[in-house]
Amino acid sequence: MQSPTKRFDIAIIGGGLMGCSAAHFIRNLAPDASVAVIEPDPTYEFASTPRASGGCRVQFTCPENIELSKASIEFIKTFAQHMAIADAQPDVGWIEGGYLFVVPPEHVEALAGNVKLQNALGCEVNLLTPQELKAKFPSMNVQDLGAGAHSPRDGWCDPHSLLWGFRRKAASQGVDFVKGRVVAIDVDAAKVRALRLDDGSTIAADTFINAAGAWSGQVAAMAGMNLPIAPMKRYEHYFTPASPMERLPYVKDIARLAFRSEGNGFSGGLVDGSTERGFDFEVDHDYFERVVWPAVAHRFPPLEAAKCHRTWAGLYEECELDGNAVIGRWNNGLANLLVVAGFSGHGMMHAPAAGRAIAELVVHGSYQTLDLTRLGYERVEQNQPYRETGII
Repeated sequence: MQSPTKRFDIAIIGGGLMGCSAAHFIRNLAPDASVAVIEPDPTYEFASTPRASGGCRVQFTCPENIELSKASIEFIKTFAQHMAIADAQPDVGWIEGGYLFVVPPEHVEALAGNVKLQNALGCEVNLLTPQELKAKFPSMNVQDLGAGAHSPRDGWCDPHSLLWGFRRKAASQGVDFVKGRVVAIDVDAAKVRALRLDDGSTIAADTFINAAGAWSGQVAAMAGMNLPIAPMKRYEHYFTPASPMERLPYVKDIARLAFRSEGNGFSGGLVDGSTERGFDFEVDHDYFERVVWPAVAHRFPPLEAAKCHRTWAGLYEECELDGNAVIGRWNNGLANLLVVAGFSGHGMMHAPAAGRAIAELVVHGSYQTLDLTRLGYERVEQNQPYRETGII
């Protein structure tokens, strides 16, 4: 027999960090709304968030991304109070370790412009000369650098704890978590009618949110929506130096090298943006030695004798149009379908503010806190990229 249809006011496809954040904020704004979050794997074995590095930074060039970071970082810093259930307060291990972007001489003017914009928007970012970089980080090779941008109030947290803090809070607010994978979407000419799950059940709702991360492009296609988001494999490594060296902020360069201090060593990697798209979690155990080690050893010579202890693969939900998130309603298509996906490696750091934004759209019909109109789906329909001009 066919399973009966379950009906909700709002159905969220994807129970990762973004979906749980959206569910929490919807219940905050509309406590009487019935909300379902559909997630195929409650263990989150292959979810992107638990495999993320946890970094949070304001060093962007699109004002929307800067504001998303500012709001999210403030929320994460006070996460325990926000997500408390009775007397239990989740600890996400926030570390204000800072971020450091470094560039060669030919990129100094652009970096200085970025820093000026970030400071104008209320951030604390300092432009450092090579000499100042060397004084602050003695192990760094600065001979080929023109400048660095240091944001001391940025940092990182534990992504796993962030995800579960949001999920448990949403569940305590009455959000229904439904185990299942969406395999088909029923639509008519004007709207989405229902979701069909792999167990034969059906979820009907008035409003649907696609928060499926790396899977969001596939989900959108079921509704006839062209969403240029694809899974891109990236590696994270944990490695240690042969001899002690100073603790480092989250260091990034224009080649997409990115790593930070973690315990007695470092966590990070080097993203290959040209990698073939697909759901691939196989680990190339030579990648660190072949790609990452030469880059970290060049920038910090004490890491010439670095030892890699662990490598794991995760997925970026890469927006192939411009590398920025798609946030908003499908106004020119099925207007009860919204998207909050395609963060291209920035989803964890923006989840609190993005979840609140999509909740405002659902409950109030418009943004109330941050105006994210330029990140809307319309730019996809019009093929008008809205790109970051800084280091991604």
